[in-house]
Amino acid sequence: MIAQTPPPPYYAVIFTSTRTEGDNGYAEMADFMEKLAREQEGFLGIESAKNEVGITVSYWKDLESIKKWKNHIEHTKAREKGREMWYNCYKTRIALVESDYSFEM
Repeated sequence: MIAQTPPPPYYAVIFTSTRTEGDNGYAEMADFMEKLAREQEGFLGIESAKNEVGITVSYWKDLESIKKWKNHIEHTKAREKGREMWYNCYKTRIALVESDYSFEM
């Protein structure tokens, strides 16, 4: 589903990754992280596609909200597990969304 974001400006956190073999609890943790992120102040929405390269984009009100999410204890634990067992590599980018537009049928 496409996230319904407010009018810009807002921020996008773009998380791109390649996975290791097997699930090893990844799907359960990914669902938990999304649920927890939705409860955080400043969270605006999320979109995700997972194939050979996984891309998850989360949207946030401001940089302070992103920082709080990054430092959330449960997110920190998940990040550590990701480095240990779920990801071959990943990259996180933070971008200011200055404009958006859409099309719907």
